[in-house]
Amino acid sequence: MRAELTEVVETELKRFAADLNLTDAQKAQLKIALENAHTKIDEYKTKNPTATRADAITKLKENRTELRTRLEKFLTPEQLTKWDAGVAKSKDYLGEPITQ
Repeated sequence: MRAELTEVVETELKRFAADLNLTDAQKAQLKIALENAHTKIDEYKTKNPTATRADAITKLKENRTELRTRLEKFLTPEQLTKWDAGVAKSKDYLGEPITQ
């Protein structure tokens, strides 16, 4: 993973860890999930350099849904509720804008 993405993952991990009051085990799982999500976004951009902004936003939203599914395996219902509220207010996802 590029150094730039590693920095984004670390920043988001710190924010989520504080907001969701994550355990150390949850932090480790979330870090892996965020890294995987970033990798998928990078792969999409590489494979689809001519994708429109709308196409990229659609792909980002799909990726966010996949991440949410992974989170269900290790976050508590209360943490998921907080996650969902934060995502609903967010204008970006993993450092990428998701609004047109």
